[in-house]
Amino acid sequence: MPPLRLSIIIPVVDEAPTLGACVANARSVADEVIVSDGGSSDGSPELAREAGARVVNGSAGRGAQLNRGAAAADCDVLLFLHADTVLPKDSRVQIEGALAAGFDGGGSKIRFDAAGALLRFGAGWINRRTALTKLPLGDQAQFITRTAFESLGGFRDWPILEDLDLMRRLKRSYHVAILDGPVVTSPRRFVKNGMLRTIAVNWLIWGLYLLGASPQRLAALYRRHR
Repeated sequence: MPPLRLSIIIPVVDEAPTLGACVANARSVADEVIVSDGGSSDGSPELAREAGARVVNGSAGRGAQLNRGAAAADCDVLLFLHADTVLPKDSRVQIEGALAAGFDGGGSKIRFDAAGALLRFGAGWINRRTALTKLPLGDQAQFITRTAFESLGGFRDWPILEDLDLMRRLKRSYHVAILDGPVVTSPRRFVKNGMLRTIAVNWLIWGLYLLGASPQRLAALYRRHR
């Protein structure tokens, strides 16, 4: 098997507080780091360049931003990373092992960068759900071979659930790995809205999506409950 060449793509809109550390961490793992900016006004593109990332610019929308970053990448394995998430030091080794074992993509287990019983419960729930469904989401450092990514047509240009949709399509045609990780991410969404409420809203949105609700309607529902 040829040596792994890994591109990490980070979509951002106004992520200056965490972006420098995220890029530094990503550079320790990847062959290249690309920040896909969706119109930041807080200096995120400049911070990304100073930290050693390449920057591509365009309209906001996570799916479109991720696709722009992937199109600009030079490597044969892509990892999509949120700006408030940190990869483990052996992330590259874990990915190499998964690819050598015949997997084509996947994601990692997760833990939050703050203490508390509810946050431990939330992380455990996410990890159990991921083990059961083999559907890691965007904050779980999704990775995929370029061959698989291009064959699937990349991310849908959706306002929500583009990460779940990509993994569902990957799972239908390829082999999905769940890495031990864990990636360490911010619990800011859970802290802001409450752990149990956030979990309930997520389940509601996923359930409606599986029943055929459009991503546009689901995005409006999600905004009402943020």
